[in-house]
Amino acid sequence: MSVSVRIGEALYSDAKAHAQAECRTVAGQIEFWAKLGKAALDNPDLPVDFVCELMLARAEGRGQATPFTPEALRD
Repeated sequence: MSVSVRIGEALYSDAKAHAQAECRTVAGQIEFWAKLGKAALDNPDLPVDFVCELMLARAEGRGQATPFTPEALRD
């Protein structure tokens, strides 16, 4: 379900620029920012950059993940 929401022209222009750079729609960019803001507020002890990277990693899925290998076990 989609709902129309009024936003300021400056926010729309900013979202449009970021959306193009990050291969999202403007609506998708605003949704991402809203989800990021909610996640940051829900986890105030975590840096916003960490929350953002976590959200992006979760969106990529496990297929693109690189397994963690402790430095002590590396060749």
